[in-house]
Amino acid sequence: MVGRKATSLHSLSIIFFLSLSISLHIPSSLSSSPVNSFVFGGCTQQKYTPNSPYESNLNSLITSLVNSATYSSYNNFSILGSSPQDAVYGLYQCRGDLSMPDCATCVARAVSQVGVLCSQNCGGAVQLQGCYVKYDNTTFLGVEDKTVVLKKCGPSIGYDSDGMTRRDAVLGALAGSGGLYRVGGSGNVQGLAQCVGDLSFGECQDCLTEAIGRLKSDCGTANYGDMFLAKCYSRYSTGGSHDFYSNAHGDKSSNEGEKTFAIIVGLLAGVALLIIFLTFMRKVFEGNGK
Repeated sequence: MVGRKATSLHSLSIIFFLSLSISLHIPSSLSSSPVNSFVFGGCTQQKYTPNSPYESNLNSLITSLVNSATYSSYNNFSILGSSPQDAVYGLYQCRGDLSMPDCATCVARAVSQVGVLCSQNCGGAVQLQGCYVKYDNTTFLGVEDKTVVLKKCGPSIGYDSDGMTRRDAVLGALAGSGGLYRVGGSGNVQGLAQCVGDLSFGECQDCLTEAIGRLKSDCGTANYGDMFLAKCYSRYSTGGSHDFYSNAHGDKSSNEGEKTFAIIVGLLAGVALLIIFLTFMRKVFEGNGK
């Protein structure tokens, strides 16, 4: 009888996690849009034990990230366990020009991808065109990190004095601007830079100065360049050669994002009800088992 009750409770747990996975499902038309396209991802080497307190805390963290992205473009969370090794830290950040529906959709997509990429790894990170998600069992929140994560330079267009002058002017304007999210342009040159929201203004400025300096020196006469450091990035494109703004304001993307936004909010509410129900059923099972 106890075994049957345990099996029933296990089945309920499976229903809960299926519900969570459904909430992270993104329509194929939106998952393939440039805003949600994959840029890079990585995992720590350390693994956690399945069904451990750490896994439970990680699931709580992931749920918090997805839920928060429905109303805020940045947030971070720390889930502390009964012992230090059970603690997990995480954050997400959306690109500064995204609407809330598109932000929520992007974060849900990133969470889904990092879950596949870093299955049972204690830490993982995924950068999509429109958002960034990271979690780890070692705190990184509020810590400046200028490690180069990704460098990508386009093909050389040869030395073009006017083009290089415009590019350097755009990057210089980005370096001299304020705020965590910065955009600029001159002629056919577009520039974009952003810091993760846990950095102070001084730390953000320091990080972007490093990223922009590396971008200019490493990419030379390339027609586009991306420089992603651990806590900030800078990008430029000439003549639409590397359009990182695609679908940021498109009507179709926005409409699909609003639909998915509504689905995520509704399913998160359903997940909360399931948690309450599972807690109630566990108490019933424990009471009958005595």
